[in-house]
Amino acid sequence: MKILMTNDDGYLSTSLKMLFDELKKQGHDIIAVAPSEEKSACAHSLSCNKVLKFIEVEKNFYKLDNGTPADCIHLALHKFYKNSRPDLVVSGINFGANVAEDITYSGTCGGAMEASLQGIKAIAISQFLKDKKDVDFSLAINLSLKIIKHLLNTNYPINKREFLNLNVPCTKEFKGLKVAPVGEKIYTIEPVASKNPNGEEYYWLGKNSFEYEKNKNINTDIDLLLNGFATLSPITLNLTANSSLKRLSKWIDFLE
Repeated sequence: MKILMTNDDGYLSTSLKMLFDELKKQGHDIIAVAPSEEKSACAHSLSCNKVLKFIEVEKNFYKLDNGTPADCIHLALHKFYKNSRPDLVVSGINFGANVAEDITYSGTCGGAMEASLQGIKAIAISQFLKDKKDVDFSLAINLSLKIIKHLLNTNYPINKREFLNLNVPCTKEFKGLKVAPVGEKIYTIEPVASKNPNGEEYYWLGKNSFEYEKNKNINTDIDLLLNGFATLSPITLNLTANSSLKRLSKWIDFLE
């Protein structure tokens, strides 16, 4: 099968290379195009005002200079798949979870979004981390290989403008895989402020937490991930708040 890969951690990511090598061993026709540097939280952005350049790192493995994950997919489809599209786009394995509304920030999910806009089946894969030291990707690799194989063998019909979002727990007590709706995180504005030697103030963004809205009736991706389960969620790109359409139509009656 033809598989196109990307990520948002950059082409030097060990998890990207590990999964690339394993899929290649299985005989897939695989190409990886990843950003030349980390692009975490770049979402589904395209680089409309930058020159982008492919740089071959090894056979069928490229870095895209200045590129985002969405750029990587967009341009790879143009350059490498003019005559036949890939059977699957794999984005990841990401260094950290992408759950709840974090999906809208995620460059990893952005790569999968771009594939889905182009009508290509896609999956975003992320590894939840409690500690960035001694990260073990073996569970994420094994689970990803099984899901990818099943996706290709069964020709699972992912709906138009949808992709699958897989999050893998960082525990040796893996409890299994669950299909789950995405949760709702609690977001705060807490940039880390400091000063340089000249006394000028600067900020670091990106402080993250796993505080979230708990629902007694539903186990969301966050609930399950924190309790040792891997989660698989179908994500749609149609952002319409359908439940609000009638209410909004009634609200604008004053214009008539």
